[in-house]
Amino acid sequence: MFKRFKKNKKEIYCPVNGEVIAIGAVSDPVFASKAMGDGFAVEPLDGAIYAPMTGKVTSIFPTKHAIGLVTDDGLELLIHIGIDTVALNGEGFDILVAEGDVVTADTQLAKVDLEHLRQKQKPTTTMVIFTNLANQPFKVQTGTNAAKAVIGNL
Repeated sequence: MFKRFKKNKKEIYCPVNGEVIAIGAVSDPVFASKAMGDGFAVEPLDGAIYAPMTGKVTSIFPTKHAIGLVTDDGLELLIHIGIDTVALNGEGFDILVAEGDVVTADTQLAKVDLEHLRQKQKPTTTMVIFTNLANQPFKVQTGTNAAKAVIGNL
């Protein structure tokens, strides 16, 4: 069972320079169908990945392609870098935080070699999934956005 988070107005920041798109537009059906939760995605222009919300790092996947965060009021987020990138076993990913670190929109979580991902024929789409939002509404501004810019709230 997951903990339901207490809704307080929170800002959502763009995690990477690029084109923010709706989660339903992601080429991976698991993410597009919201099977893991609702969220949004970014088609990145560079590999500097920042925290989309203030919170604590709760998990770093051994393959370095995904990072879990939790906000102080219990909202759980998954930042998933690329599609099918688990198969790369960490190649092309440099994680800059550790589990337990408190992060803000100014905290760079990872540096990703997008060219390496492309060479391995892995889409670079980066997803931000709210895993325990439970159908509560949120809004993000789609289109081109800069990393660390406020793009929405919930």
